[in-house]
Amino acid sequence: MRDRPPDMTPLSPAPSTTPPDWPHCGDGAAPEDPVGCRGILVPGRTACLAHLTDTDRDTYLAGLTPGADIDHRGTPFTESLLDALLDALRDPATGHPRLGEARFTSALFQGDAWFESATFQGDAGFASATFQGVAWFRSATFRGDVWFRSVTFQHGAEFRSVTFQHAAWFESAVFQADARFRFTAFQADARFESAVFQGDAGCESATFKGVAWFESAVFQSGAGFGSVTFQDGAWFGAATFHGDARFRSATFQGGAGFSSATFQGSAGFASVAFRGDARFRSTTFRGDARFESATFLGDARFEQAVFERSVSLGPLVCAGRVTLSGAVFAGPVNLSSAARRLECRRTRWSSTAELRLRYATVDFAHAVFEYPLTIAAEADPFVLPDGQPVTEQALAHAPDTAVRIASLRGVDAAHLVLADVDLSECLFTGTVHLDQLRLEGTCSFDTVPSRTHWRRRRPMRFTQRRTLAEEHHWRARRPGAVRGWNPAVLGAGHVGPAQLSPVYRALRKTFEDGKNEPGAADFYYGEMEMRRHDRTGTPRAERGLLYGYWILSGYGLRASRALGWLAAAMLVTIVLLMGFGLPENSPKQEATGTVPPGGGEVTFEIGKADPRNPTGNRFTGKRFEKALNVTLNSVVFRSSGQDLTTAGTYIEMASRVAEPVLLGLAVLAVRNRVKR
Repeated sequence: MRDRPPDMTPLSPAPSTTPPDWPHCGDGAAPEDPVGCRGILVPGRTACLAHLTDTDRDTYLAGLTPGADIDHRGTPFTESLLDALLDALRDPATGHPRLGEARFTSALFQGDAWFESATFQGDAGFASATFQGVAWFRSATFRGDVWFRSVTFQHGAEFRSVTFQHAAWFESAVFQADARFRFTAFQADARFESAVFQGDAGCESATFKGVAWFESAVFQSGAGFGSVTFQDGAWFGAATFHGDARFRSATFQGGAGFSSATFQGSAGFASVAFRGDARFRSTTFRGDARFESATFLGDARFEQAVFERSVSLGPLVCAGRVTLSGAVFAGPVNLSSAARRLECRRTRWSSTAELRLRYATVDFAHAVFEYPLTIAAEADPFVLPDGQPVTEQALAHAPDTAVRIASLRGVDAAHLVLADVDLSECLFTGTVHLDQLRLEGTCSFDTVPSRTHWRRRRPMRFTQRRTLAEEHHWRARRPGAVRGWNPAVLGAGHVGPAQLSPVYRALRKTFEDGKNEPGAADFYYGEMEMRRHDRTGTPRAERGLLYGYWILSGYGLRASRALGWLAAAMLVTIVLLMGFGLPENSPKQEATGTVPPGGGEVTFEIGKADPRNPTGNRFTGKRFEKALNVTLNSVVFRSSGQDLTTAGTYIEMASRVAEPVLLGLAVLAVRNRVKR
């Protein structure tokens, strides 16, 4: 950086017709430049330092002592003139220049400016100055405020190992070549708003103890902030990085703001520690974005950010929320995150994406994706490329590592794959193509309240099955709802059976396509429940049939219920047969005939007496055995051949219709639970 680039020549600023605010030299005034030299007059002289006579200049310089205040606003400095000024201020004890208050506003440095190891004890003002050579401030110390506002560095600026003990102002500065701030310490606010870095900008290992302001700064080449420490916030809002931006191992102890920034090259935030909130709202990443091993102790906000190429977000750890709502992903995405919450509302995914998560509650409402997107729970901690596990100390107090889906409303699930996630609180109503959703691994749903509950002095026990969060909310807000239904389902709204029935139907098909028939049975049960309770879309007669179907067999899914009714029906049949259906005694056959006169052939006509209704003790062991035989034959559509009374005949007919149906329902329920 010491040698001036050969393809760049010093450029003099265009003369202004407006005179400065201080008494100026005026040397060289001409029609094209009526103001002339703008250098401030040396005290007691009629010219600026550059235009003094040699004798007056030597006298002035001889009168300076280390630590003296100087005022050379607007003065043009050659390299030799600046060296002479700094030599006059050189401290014999250290061998380095020591200045008091230094005012160089609008000064012109025509050669290299050597302020290396200089100490500015008071305020230093370089606002609107122009450095036509290299500006050397290496190891300088600024003990007061320093102004570099609107400065132009035409051949680079070296601020390596500089210490700014108070505020440093670089707003609207222009760095036309490389700018180096390596190992620099900013102990108060540092402001670079609207600064332009036309060469490489390097702040590696610098420390900003105050707020670092880079609002609207322009980095036309590479920008290196590796291992930089921002102790009180860093703001890069609306900044533009035309080259690669490197923030590897940087530490943001306060807030970090990159809202509306533009990264034309790659953005590298690997191993960065954000100890406050990190804001990337409306940021545009036109190159690759890398956040490997980044740590966020606050929120990571990427609302409405645009990622035009591949994205590697993680593995990262966020103790707060990772907010991607409104973001656009044009390239492949690989997101590995251990975070408390991941918000992806209204995001757009235009390429494949894989989200591997831990601890997170995910909100995907109204997201749009055109290619397969996978959301999977990671059982073990993420592993870095070097084989070391990612530290999750920031989430040490989290209850568990489960990944929960909060909402899929408004999503087209045709390309969505969920693996090993918790869907007990997920909102499904409004999801499109839900029947094409793929569920891999162990995806859990909520269940009905367990144990026996009392409602209006009647015991109630719900059949165990998978349920949706919206059904919990709907049942919890019904009058007289029993305890156990969860009313605190955020965003459930006024969803009822009419909306839930198609959701259960679609999820049933999802499980059937996955060859999980027992799981599909639970959602079929939920679908039938919603149809039975739907008073707007289900006719009354149909609701009556569904009610009977539910009572008898739990919609053909509860074998115990059907078998219970079968046993009850058989018991009733036995009791009725013993009481009314079996005759008192089995009727005996009687033969009657006519003998023709004179002998001959005899014809016997055999008849049978009608069974007589029983009297006396009807409930005997023998009668029970006969009734049981009739009943068991009725279950399998067989006739026992037992003589019955008229009432018994009708009882047998009724049992031969009802009991086989109940047996069939029991068999159907068992099959639905065991088939594959």
